[in-house]
Amino acid sequence: MVREFAINLYLAFFSFFFNIFKFFPVQKKIIFCISFVENAEFIYRELMKKKPHAHVILVNDNNACFSYFSKNSKNGTILLLKPKKLFSFLMSIYHLATSKVIIMDNYFGFLSAITFRKEVKKVQIWHAAGAIKKFGLKDPSIKHRSNRANQRFQLVYNQFDNIIVGSKKMEYVFMKAFGVTASQFIYSGIPRTDIFFDEEKKCKIIKNFSITYPSIKEKKIILYAPTFRDDQLDNYQLPIDIPLMKEKLGKDYLLILKLHPAIRNNIDIETHKDFVLNLSNYQKVNDLLFITDYLITDYSSIPFEFSFLQKPMIFFPYDLEEYTKKRGMWEPYESMVPGPVVFSTEEIVNTIISNTFKENEIQAFHQDWNTFSVGKSSSNLADLMIEWIDKK
Repeated sequence: MVREFAINLYLAFFSFFFNIFKFFPVQKKIIFCISFVENAEFIYRELMKKKPHAHVILVNDNNACFSYFSKNSKNGTILLLKPKKLFSFLMSIYHLATSKVIIMDNYFGFLSAITFRKEVKKVQIWHAAGAIKKFGLKDPSIKHRSNRANQRFQLVYNQFDNIIVGSKKMEYVFMKAFGVTASQFIYSGIPRTDIFFDEEKKCKIIKNFSITYPSIKEKKIILYAPTFRDDQLDNYQLPIDIPLMKEKLGKDYLLILKLHPAIRNNIDIETHKDFVLNLSNYQKVNDLLFITDYLITDYSSIPFEFSFLQKPMIFFPYDLEEYTKKRGMWEPYESMVPGPVVFSTEEIVNTIISNTFKENEIQAFHQDWNTFSVGKSSSNLADLMIEWIDKK
């Protein structure tokens, strides 16, 4: 009840100021409303190349994203969408009410309380190339929400004029998750995947990692990047047995942890710092993939992008039965993922030592999920956005 009251109060506040700012004319502006760095950054950089004086606003709903763009963007307006930062918050609403093109990469509840003008283009670029677990209208948790909350979800999804996709498989997922039709999709591919076609940039990233983290040199890198679980925010317990991995694999391997930055308790790796590197606060996940030899994950979207590199993956869904009941899967898990499914650290180690992977499945998985991502996504989308803002 208290949470519902707080949400309604926030939405009423947002709607009130949005409607005031709608008295100002729509301008030739592109506003990114974002929770993640990579898709927005790739499109933004292409926009700056093609139209250097374009009026671009980057509205971030978390501090890490805001901090990144504040440090790395020379042009454009960078704002934080937080009521506690009142001026920045109000300016964000002003730009949302007066921009001609709205780009989003996540679910934003305020969309349920506002109405854009007819000439405004609203595009969902999302933050993942594929999906293993269900979300949106197919998230099993909707049965525990109030009718009003579920109505808000649908109102948010109704705002999307277009949605970018990298494959027909993801098109199907979005149709079910958002309740949208095939006519709304842009088959551009996913902007953040363009980096996989840029050999110069990949080499630079690998070189920079080697300089910053000398311990990765001449070692085989294992990246552990699990899905964030809401109930582990304050009491996270690493499910991998680090001492066992270190004992069995030895000095030729290095384990990199990429956990969700929201996890507040520190993982104690001090006694194993010669074997473990915690890069959970590193913003750009794809950069880590270039130095990775083996990926360990569970329900994350990382495999869809790691498949570009055709390297081994191990799937460690240690809570598969419970998680499937709670969140749901788009397809049966074990038949969907392109790698061995294991349930213990010992199985992880044995898989690496015996080299028993499923390389033949990775290519098919990649083709199914990354069909339209061929290295030109950011450029093509930038062209579209320029066309939209220039349209009379």
